[in-house]
Amino acid sequence: MFWQTTRYSVDLTQPRVMGIVNVTPDSFSDGGQHTSTASALKHCEQLLKDGAHILDIGGESTRPGALPLPLDEELARVLPLLREAVKLGVPLSVDTYKPQVMQAALDLGADIINDIWALRQSGAAQVVAAHRSCGVCLMHMHREPQTMQAAPMAGDVVPQVLSFLERTAKALQGLGVDKARIALDPGIGFGKTVAQNFALLARQRELLAAGYPILAGWSRKSSLAAVTAVDGLAPPASERMVPSVAAVLLAVERGAAIVRVHDVRETVAALKILRAMNPVADNADQ
Repeated sequence: MFWQTTRYSVDLTQPRVMGIVNVTPDSFSDGGQHTSTASALKHCEQLLKDGAHILDIGGESTRPGALPLPLDEELARVLPLLREAVKLGVPLSVDTYKPQVMQAALDLGADIINDIWALRQSGAAQVVAAHRSCGVCLMHMHREPQTMQAAPMAGDVVPQVLSFLERTAKALQGLGVDKARIALDPGIGFGKTVAQNFALLARQRELLAAGYPILAGWSRKSSLAAVTAVDGLAPPASERMVPSVAAVLLAVERGAAIVRVHDVRETVAALKILRAMNPVADNADQ
């Protein structure tokens, strides 16, 4: 299976690691660490040295309770980095839901649009459909960042997520977007309870029925902290590397083709252990 993007056809024979690059002051895990173009570019370069296959650049925090960012501010954060990062020779994803940011990013050569709203904002689907080959990741989110954890989903989450993602992907195909350009993200932590998040992990293979590659985003999520708390004290985001890597391995074993992570080096090392058990198919990096 391949994921068609603007400049690259990404081989998904083996799982691909998407390194997170937040150029934000307020992201839940690493906000404020890479707010200048120079420091963010250095972080990009380090993630590539650590083994990242794709870089995911985001200028707006979408953590629970986050307020929307003005368009001009998001453009000012993302575009200067993107102008430099397109020279790095790897697929670049831009994490945004604003059609104006999507268009500006694609005009600069971005390869993938990664949208938590699954192109539901007015004009977003049209921007992607008008592009000849960019990749797109459609994510499931219940409600919106400001309210999603105040009133999470009810009932069996898996069929609801599958139905939404199938419907949204088919609608995008109806606009002329080739199926090979589309990946799906179940949206761990976006309007789900802890139990529902782990149900999505345990039953992730059911999502493969839609016929698209799955992107899993477990890195440092609060659900991991909830189940690893000691004496009622949940570890802060900076101390969730081990459970994050464990969740990645479980997601990959259940069919995830792309994993979006902060801790690239540790994730790549863990995936090598998993791959060592199945060396016959190990030709993605040859």
